[in-house]
Amino acid sequence: MPEIDIDHLRGWIGRTREVEDFVTPRLVAEYRATLAPRLAPVASGEAPLALHWCLAPETPAAETLGPDGHAAKGGFLPPVPLPRRMWAGGEVETLAPLRVGDRVVRRETVADLAVKTGRTGTLCFVTVRHEYETPRGIAIRDRQDIVYREASRPGDAAPAQKPVPAGDEAAWSVEANPVLLFRYSAMTFNGHRFHYDHPYATQVEGYAGLVVHGPMQASLLLNLAASRLGRVPARFRYRGVAPMIAGSRFAVAGQREGEGFRAWTAIDGRVHMEAEAEA
Repeated sequence: MPEIDIDHLRGWIGRTREVEDFVTPRLVAEYRATLAPRLAPVASGEAPLALHWCLAPETPAAETLGPDGHAAKGGFLPPVPLPRRMWAGGEVETLAPLRVGDRVVRRETVADLAVKTGRTGTLCFVTVRHEYETPRGIAIRDRQDIVYREASRPGDAAPAQKPVPAGDEAAWSVEANPVLLFRYSAMTFNGHRFHYDHPYATQVEGYAGLVVHGPMQASLLLNLAASRLGRVPARFRYRGVAPMIAGSRFAVAGQREGEGFRAWTAIDGRVHMEAEAEA
């Protein structure tokens, strides 16, 4: 494993950038075609929930990409010398809806960086905070936790398995097939090869197959929570528990907890992402 210069990497804390995009009818149509009917109802003219993760994707030139299909490290994000990258979790605070036609400005800040040791070796967590602003003001505040991991090795321990809670209140069933993964990657201009390149996913990054997007799972969980609560959660926190491998159907389920909602994605009774929503 390459040596990690934590002090050098922490020099990226405080870096900012600003990007913008529009909530176009085409993007809304693509999003609905990909995730409907598993979307919460919204008022006429409003964008579906979690569409903000499809806005203003990074667009690095092809010749600048890293071997995993992402932008090469060392630009806005720190050059973490670990080869595998995933969404670890995050939080969404919804202040107002996005509307079709909105010009949206996203302000991003590298907020924190920490190195830890886990069951599979060294982990580096990078926290990025976002604000999404429309002409009416800040609509969404979002925290994204990115985890970088060591390369897989023969004999590595399998991810810990967490059983689903008893008494789920409702569930959607989604087929995690390559077309679904391709469509979500296309909407978000996500070049990470483990979502569509099976030999790369299995032979280079060491997964059992193509990996289902973390933000797509979080999008479904947020929509389920809003559907069952009857309103958009003021705060929504989510955490990846274990990578989800494509090739079968997965459940999007949850249950009320007081005034809030607890939700998870699962295959064969094992949780892959969990979330909690505050009304």
